[in-house]
Amino acid sequence: MAKKLFGTDGIRGTANQFPMTPDIVLKVGQAMGHLLMKNPARRNSHPKVVIGKDTRLSGYMVELALTSGLNSMGVHVELLGPLPTPGIGFVTRNMRADAGIVISASHNAYMDNGIKIFGADGYKIPDTMEREIEALVATDMTPFLAGSNDIGRSKRIDDADGRYIVYAKNAFPLEFTLEGMRIVLDCANGASYKVAPAIFQELGAEVIVLGNAPNGFNINDKAGALYPARTAEAVLQYRADVGISLDGDADRVVMVDDKGRVVNGDHILAIAALHLKSRGTLRANTVVATQMSNFGLDKLMNENGIKVVRTDVGDKYVVEEMRRNDYCLGGEQSGHIIFLDQSTTGDGSVAALNVLAVMKATGQTLSELNEKMDDVPQVLINTRVRRREELSKIKGYTELTNEIEKSLAGKGRLFVRFSGTEPLIRVLVEGPDRTEISKYAEQIASLLEKELA
Repeated sequence: MAKKLFGTDGIRGTANQFPMTPDIVLKVGQAMGHLLMKNPARRNSHPKVVIGKDTRLSGYMVELALTSGLNSMGVHVELLGPLPTPGIGFVTRNMRADAGIVISASHNAYMDNGIKIFGADGYKIPDTMEREIEALVATDMTPFLAGSNDIGRSKRIDDADGRYIVYAKNAFPLEFTLEGMRIVLDCANGASYKVAPAIFQELGAEVIVLGNAPNGFNINDKAGALYPARTAEAVLQYRADVGISLDGDADRVVMVDDKGRVVNGDHILAIAALHLKSRGTLRANTVVATQMSNFGLDKLMNENGIKVVRTDVGDKYVVEEMRRNDYCLGGEQSGHIIFLDQSTTGDGSVAALNVLAVMKATGQTLSELNEKMDDVPQVLINTRVRRREELSKIKGYTELTNEIEKSLAGKGRLFVRFSGTEPLIRVLVEGPDRTEISKYAEQIASLLEKELA
């Protein structure tokens, strides 16, 4: 059965439109509840699910619908309020819950929302379970409803913020503090607006906080990881040592060095990998990246005896590869960085703390660490589409891409994919000549826009 609700990172869409309508969300809750109820290995007689969210206006609506669906199947629900996505993964394990659910559309604008689901182990559920949920959503759930005496209960948990703050701080070595360090922190008016400032302040840093006044509409609005220019400007203005830009659900981070230059996920991976390798703790001397990562990462890693393994786009697939082969470091150019010994998914605050630890251990500034990797010119064009179609069936597409790949052979690459979270197709071209690769990217994007828009 082909997936219809789930994309590369859970369910996502415009609030109050399919699939993010109250009736569909309620059925997703019921489907999840039914699977938990019939699981013989469940931890609790009444399965327990924790639910967290970001700061979108529609979060309340989705939270109530999900909770109703779960309760109707006999599942107890504990509501955590606004908390970063990785915090839900942690609390799920910490509170011995049977599952955890995040209500968030991550880096999307406020009008979107979504659902991400963690299993009892704190990892995102596999595709097989997503398909089971989809199949159940399409059926009548009435026969599975709990009896009147067995309906689940719901309550709010008040100390989840404190639990996550302590957990995140444990990623920073005990022998170091952030005393004397000035940090600009942009919370994107999202889920981290309370917890992230506390994490860095409690470790001793002077923190200049941006994007910590959510109003239901301003999440990711010219703020956070998608707009690091604001953080870069503030770093220079306040003469800060480093800038940290989180996205709306704080599972990704983009940093800024002391010279005001952006440090994306590829550079964060490079900094972390070289440091772990020098300490002998980079398992299998391997780092996991995706098809979107810059070839400059491969070049630097190869020069230092580190292997780069690439996966499909999506931190979920990076984590699956890491778990399958016992790797400890992986991530995406967009800023999803996974330190698997510390977190089960991308965690922006934990990733930033690891970079700060490298700075402390080496005595180097972030600008010095950032200069170790040289990016190969890369052009990415996102083209909005109305429909999805097998690319090879589009007239002229195969001929054009074959010609471009032949021209780039040995010196660059081409990668085209549909977004798993938005109605976009992404065209990535990499090579030594920016003018040339820009021309190639425009040619492909124009063809696809004409055929699919």
